[in-house]
Amino acid sequence: MTAARAAKTGGFDGVEGTGGTGGSGGGGDTSPPPFRAAVTALGETRPRPEVRLSPLPPPRRLAPFTFALEATVSEPEDAAVELADGRFVLLHDPQGQEGWRGTFRVVTLARAELEPEIAGDPLLPEVTWSWLTGALEARGAGYTEPSGTVTRSSSAFFGGLAERAAEEVLEIRASWTPDGTTPDTAAHLTAWCELLCQCAGLPPETGEGSSVVQLPQRRGPR
Repeated sequence: MTAARAAKTGGFDGVEGTGGTGGSGGGGDTSPPPFRAAVTALGETRPRPEVRLSPLPPPRRLAPFTFALEATVSEPEDAAVELADGRFVLLHDPQGQEGWRGTFRVVTLARAELEPEIAGDPLLPEVTWSWLTGALEARGAGYTEPSGTVTRSSSAFFGGLAERAAEEVLEIRASWTPDGTTPDTAAHLTAWCELLCQCAGLPPETGEGSSVVQLPQRRGPR
């Protein structure tokens, strides 16, 4: 299961050729300096080893300047086993947009498969949302105007797929406005990667930002 099926590269080692659209230019030469700085910071972000970041074609109609990447979280002992995935999109409109209350907006998607007993936990949506807000606060990633949904879905399989076990999937769609005219996008991306790792069932890394509510270990996508 992946949230985005773009071809993966050997890592996310820069922003060349992956700049915004709709006026930003293929190499980002005409994009505003705050957007270029924000994208450069994303390219320099190094999350924990289980997280792999890769550029994605950015959406074209959400803002004048956009940048997108996908993330996958792998099993620590087996990088071929994906536990969770998602998308992180940075939007920039120098004029701002209604509802943003700023010139930047972060739009994200995170997904992971759950054990049935975890999916039935009545506190799951609240706990999951707290992972995101807690990670942002721990990283000092100031934000306003947050919005989002936490969805649990079940799938049963029949006919030629009857041998497959039922699936329970957790999906978090969230967006927020980062503080500042040139926000610390590295902090925002790092916080979101921490949310993705929590959804994957990985224990928090020790140190700053590790004090969060945690649910039991969950299985990853097959």
